[in-house]
Formats: sequence, structure tokens, C-alpha cells
Amino acid sequence: MGELVLRNVEKTYGEGPRVIHGIDLHVPDGQFTAFVGPSGCGKSTMLRMIAGLESTSGGDILIDGVRVNDLQPRDRGISMVFQNYALYPHMTVAENMGFSLKLSGTGKAEIKQAVGRAAEILQITHLLDRKPKALSGGQRQRVAIGRAIVRKPRIFLFDEPLSNLDASLRVQTRIELAKLHRELGTTMIYVTHDQVEAMTLGQKIVVFNKGGIEQIGAPLDLYAKPANLFVGGFLGSPKMNLLPARLVSQSDTQTVIELAECRKFISLWGRAEGSIGTELTLGVRPEHIAITQPGQGLGATVDLIEHLGDVSILHARLPDSTRTVAVRVDGRAPNLEVGQQIGLSLTIPAVTLFDSEGKAIAFAHEEQQAVAVG
Repeated sequence: MGELVLRNVEKTYGEGPRVIHGIDLHVPDGQFTAFVGPSGCGKSTMLRMIAGLESTSGGDILIDGVRVNDLQPRDRGISMVFQNYALYPHMTVAENMGFSLKLSGTGKAEIKQAVGRAAEILQITHLLDRKPKALSGGQRQRVAIGRAIVRKPRIFLFDEPLSNLDASLRVQTRIELAKLHRELGTTMIYVTHDQVEAMTLGQKIVVFNKGGIEQIGAPLDLYAKPANLFVGGFLGSPKMNLLPARLVSQSDTQTVIELAECRKFISLWGRAEGSIGTELTLGVRPEHIAITQPGQGLGATVDLIEHLGDVSILHARLPDSTRTVAVRVDGRAPNLEVGQQIGLSLTIPAVTLFDSEGKAIAFAHEEQQAVAVG
């Protein structure tokens, strides 16, 4: 078992402001949950409080129904993998992995069996006699994970474990972590500032910002239906295009908004909440913008093209505006040139409208296209 429940958890350092603002969260047994957010948002502090490395200033932390606020880290049934590996340089890989079991008085035969099993899972059996200085960064990280596995914890905690690895090794290690979770079935909480890691690993994502939670959900749900401007702009690479707009007219079947900077009108199927004149933000993902002929849809000028192989990212400047929008283009599409005039068409239901406070607003629509009407 490894169920985690946070109830109104807070953290304050001395007389300073709160850095964690009343967090409520339920992580079911066996779930891989990713904490994601920008640097300084509180995600690592929250992880350290779960581990018992930081005290709470308020609220309750429960593991399998037991309040653990006052328990030492070793008594909480957790294992933590750190960013910097934290291996003992004078010990072999096998000694590093089995050290916690040795401290707890476990017999040598049992330690050897547990270390051997963990090494087999992580494919590092051939490294057991080596010292950390003889290992690559990826191998050291596997050892650190193996040290966590041998304790058979109820919950694994990962604090940005891949940030010291190069790009290709990060991808490979993500695959291995996903396989490890499927094999062990243990609850895992993974902290990262990299939204790609969060999207590819997490069964559920918790988006942190300024010491609070902005949104919780499955990766694709958060990507498709962000609760607010922060989530929409944070998740995705390239990020969601966010364009200032104003509600011009509406009926039961249609809403017309004006894109403020380029003075173009967009007709959307359905009725959006809000009154005429309301300031809005229109959000649309790069893959939900189609390139059309000049004069069709929104007029734009190609500013930059990033060729990434199978796809290209086109940055197009809207008329009478310094703002550009990102468009994901199939790499096999006809070549486009900087300075070329094009048209842009937005696809519904991919469009999201945000109110003046940055919250996504309810919008009833059908699967139609949005087109520029003036």
C-alpha cells in the first residue's frame, strides 16, 4: 500500500510569508504522480515535507491513513532519489545499495538477495563491484534508484532525478522509469520543472505555481483543457498561443470576438459566458492552426521557421501587431519562406477562451472551424 493524502498542508519559514499555501491532494496507491512547475513554485519543498526532511507549518500528511507529520523519514515507508545521486564514494555499488538495510540490522544474505534483485531490474549487475567514480552519470542514477528499491518502500519520491543527465540519456532513463513503475506497481511522486518529463511519465500531473496548485489531472486532459492561463502557457512545447481579445457579440449559437492587437474578428460556434465588451484571451495550440492561402482566415507574415526534422515550427506575425503565433507544420509540407504572406485558420474545439482573471470560461460549441470575418 502507498496512498498519500495531503490536507491543508502549509509551510512558512520563520516570520516570512507562506511558501506553501494550504495544499490538498490525494495520490492513490500505485499511481505515478508528477509535480511540475517553474523554479521556486514550491514543488520540491512539498516533496521534502512528504519525506520528512522539512517540517510542516500546518495541515496533515497521511500515508495509508496514518498521520506522519511527527515521524522521522526512516519511519514513513518512503525512499527518496535525489538530483545529485548522494552516493558514498568509498563504497562499491553493492555496498551503496545495501547500506540502509545494513543500518537496519538486515542479515548479509538478505541484503545480497535484495541488492541482486534490484540490480537485475535496473540492469546494473555487472557494476556491483565498482566505485561511483568509475560510473557514468546515468549509471550513478540507476544506483541511486536501486538503493531506493531495496528498501521496498510504500512510496518512491524523485526530486528532479534526471536534471544532471544529457538530453539523450534523459529520454532513455524516462523509459526505464516508466518500465520500473509498471514492474513494481509502487506509488511514485516525481518532481520536475520539465513539462515534457511530467507529460510523458505522470499518470496524473499536479501543476504548482507560487506555492499552490493550479490544476490536477491526466496529462492530455490538462493539455487540452487548461484551467487557466498559467497552465495553458506552461504545458506544451511550443507553448499555447495566447492572444488578447474582446467579446463583441453573442447568441445561443455563435460568439464573435475581436483580436485586440490586429483588429480581426473571429466567429466561434456556441455561446461563451460573459457580457459584451468583456476582455478575454484566446488560447490555441500550435498544432490546431492550419496554414491557408493569403486572404483566407487571419492574414500573417512568416517571421521564422524552425526545422526539426519530421515537423517544423513556423512563427508568423499577425497584421498590425508585433505578436507572433507558433504553428506546427508537417515536415513534408511545401516549403515556406521568411517574409511570405499566408493565412491562418483556427480549429474548434481546440480554442480555449480565458476571462480577465485568467480562468478558462465555459464555452458550448460544435466541431466547426473558426474563421476571420472582418
